[in-house]
Order: sequence, then structure tokens, then C-alpha cells
Amino acid sequence: MNTGGFGFSFNNDDDDDDRRRDQNQNPFGAFGFGGADGSGGLGDLLNQFGQMLSGMGSSMNSPEGAGPVNYQLAERIARQQIDSVPAVRSQDVSAVEESVRLAELWLDDATVLPTAEGRVVAWNAEDWLTETLPMWKRLVTPVAEHMNQAQIDSLPAEARDMMGPMLQMMNQMSGMNFGMQLGNALGDLAKQTLTGSDFGLPVAPADTTAILPGNIARSAKDLNVPAQEILVYIAAREAARQRLFRHVPWLVERLVSSVEEYAAGLVIDTSHIEEAARDLNLESGDPSAIQDAMQRLQGMDLSPKISSRNAGAVSRLETLLALVEGWVEHVVTEAMGQRVPSTGAMTEAWRRRRATGGSAEQAFAKVVGIEFSAPKVAEAVELWRRADIAVGQERRDKVWDHPDFLPSAEHLDNSAEFIDALLDEGGADGFDPIAEINKLEEMLRGGDSKDSLEAPKDKSGEDESGEAKDESEDEDGKEDGSGR
Repeated sequence: MNTGGFGFSFNNDDDDDDRRRDQNQNPFGAFGFGGADGSGGLGDLLNQFGQMLSGMGSSMNSPEGAGPVNYQLAERIARQQIDSVPAVRSQDVSAVEESVRLAELWLDDATVLPTAEGRVVAWNAEDWLTETLPMWKRLVTPVAEHMNQAQIDSLPAEARDMMGPMLQMMNQMSGMNFGMQLGNALGDLAKQTLTGSDFGLPVAPADTTAILPGNIARSAKDLNVPAQEILVYIAAREAARQRLFRHVPWLVERLVSSVEEYAAGLVIDTSHIEEAARDLNLESGDPSAIQDAMQRLQGMDLSPKISSRNAGAVSRLETLLALVEGWVEHVVTEAMGQRVPSTGAMTEAWRRRRATGGSAEQAFAKVVGIEFSAPKVAEAVELWRRADIAVGQERRDKVWDHPDFLPSAEHLDNSAEFIDALLDEGGADGFDPIAEINKLEEMLRGGDSKDSLEAPKDKSGEDESGEAKDESEDEDGKEDGSGR
């Protein structure tokens, strides 16, 4: 596992043992520097680095290379890592369309949220990269921007003054570094992902239900389940997600805004590095002390500690991802459990996949650079199951009408309070919080409209036309006989 300073992580699942030995011998091997035997000298390394910069000149000077992440470089590296992949066969396209159509019919019995409609497509890894890159840019850019600024802010004032003239070049180099790491991460992910919104992340274009049949065939080759059943199961999961993303309009933006809020509070702490440097006593000039210090350095973690002042954004992200995937797993099990006997086995295989790498938190760590705890999907599945039993699927799914009605992180560990609230809201009086909010908003809008139509009145009670104020007061007086 290689981890960059930006927080990107990606697996090196290369089967070429010789290449691994080369990279172990040569610390620059992962970037293509050094001879085949890993013994290239410093001159060779610098020469190759210069050639790389020369070859990337167009990338650095292009609009795509000018921002906090060199996306042109990232896309080039990702496509190189994907290598050549066969085009999706026509029979696979038909199989995907039929599987989604069948899954949608079954899901109609498990949720009141209607089908997402839109287009149904079959992708290969290259298609996935092309189609999802715009959303990855939305997620990555704010983190990279604030990371760059946090790195500058963490420097001493005199260091910031000295690097002022070189700031543009350093930003370009930083953008290249992020681009290389992003490209490797996306290239790796493109070969693993099974759908357009795998891991519960809405990275596919809106109103697009996308399935990757080639990736599914490779990942499920050891699963003793008919290929058609696997395809329908994965299609059902993706179709269920798309129902949420299509009919819960605030959901996608809530996920993105949580990432942006986290990024806005990024803080880099290098105090432990400064303390370690002081303890090494390098100023003494003693060769033995310096040698000892170098040995101690090898065992130290000198990476900066990255955190965010807006830690609550990560917690909301964890909870929201858990609720999405938990709801999807519950409704798919309800839709398919009695129809397809292998549903339980496929659900268990999906959970293993989530635990060993195919998960939202690992995708975020690889691509976006945010690390957080694994969402509590199993707890969310149980919460939705209990809500279904307690109040039925219609009341269960109305929870998605507003973010304030969703279960909290605490409810995932103890769902009783949330279930009790659902039961109270659906009691004999028929109280519906959504309807009450809509009624209040309508009343407020009506009040504004009425106020705007009424003529303004002066302090004497007469309007601008000079007419007397409402005679209802006089009429009331006559009726009670007071004459007042």
C-alpha cells in the first residue's frame, strides 16, 4: 500500500515480481525512474526526471494542469493503468438492460420510491473513468485546494517569504503530485468497481443506471452462483441507489457539501516533526551523532498529521453513507429474498467485498483523500428492517423526505428511540410532520402575498385613498347595542 501526502492510497497489485524488486531497490521506481536493475545513479535519475517534466510540459501549461490537481495528468495515468479493455459486447448490453428491468419490477414491491427512469447503460473500465471523472473532480478539488493552503500556512513566516517567487512553480508541482496519485487511484478503482455508484457514492451522471459486466464477471468468478442471478442482484442494488439519488433531491448535494465542509477546515500539524528534528541534535556536527540520527530517522513517521476543524462533516458523511447502503441492502433483500434463493449468499459476498476493499471509506481515502471509519452498514440494515416492521415501507421511506428526519449516528447503535419517534408520528391522530411543514410553508407564502396586496395604512387607520378603516368595528358595536 502506497500512501501519498495528500492522503491518497492505492494498491500495487502488480504480478510482476521483478518490477516489485526494482521498486524496492529504487525509491523512485514507482514513478518510472531508474534502470531495469534499479541501480541507476543520481545523474540518471535527474536525467529521467527532466525527461518526464519535458514530456509533461503541455499538461502543466494546459487549463487542466493549472489548478490544485493536474487532472489531465491524472486521466492519462489512469488510462495507462487501465490499459486496453475490450468494448462491451452487445449481448452484455442486452443482459444488463433485462436485469435492470427485472430488478425494477421486484423493487416496486419493496419500496414506495418509484423507479429512477433515465438511461440504463453497460460500461467497461474506460467508460467508468470518462463518465465519473466530473464528479470525482467536484469531490477532490476542494480538498486539494485547502490542502495546498494548509501546507503553506503550516510553514514559518520566513519560509513563506522566501518561497514567494517560487509559489507558482510549487503549486504546479503540487498539482502534478496530486494528479499522479489521483490517476493511480482512479485507474485501480476503475478495474474494481461494479456499478456507476458503487460504494454508495453518486459519481455517475444523474439519471444513469450503469453496470460494468466485465468487472462483475471477474469479481464473481469464484462465487458459486449463476451469472444471471449475480447480474440481477447487482443491478437491483444499483437501481435502488438510483431511486434514492433521483427522488431524494437533497441527498447528492448533502454528500458533496460534507466533503467541501471537511476540506474548508483542513489543518496540518507538523509540530511532532519539529520536535523530532530538535531531539536529533544535528547541529552538533559530530559524525557519530549524525549517523545515529539517520538510523533513528528511518523508524520515524515524519508525515504531517492532517485533521479538520470540521470533524462533524466526516461524521455526517459516515452516517449518510451507512444509511444509503443499509437502505439499499434491506430493500434488495426484501425484493429478491423470496424470489432468488441465492440472495443471502450474494449479500454475504457483498459484505466481504466491502470489508476487504470495496468500500466507501477506502474509495474516499484512495481518491478524495479523506479518511474515516467504516460506515455502520450492518447497523443501518437492522434499523431500516425494524422501521419497516414498526410502521411499514411507506412511512419508512418518507423519512428520506427531509434530512432532519433521518436517523442520527447514535440511532445506528440504538434504534429504539428512532423507532419510537416513528410510532408516535404515525399515531391515531394521523400527525404527519411532512404535511405539517408543507402546510406551514404554504400559510407563510399566503400571508406574504396578502400583505403585498393590501394598501398601506397610516396611523389614523385610513388607507392612502382616504377611506375610513374597516366598518366591522362599528357593526360589532351596533350588534351588541353599546354604540361604542
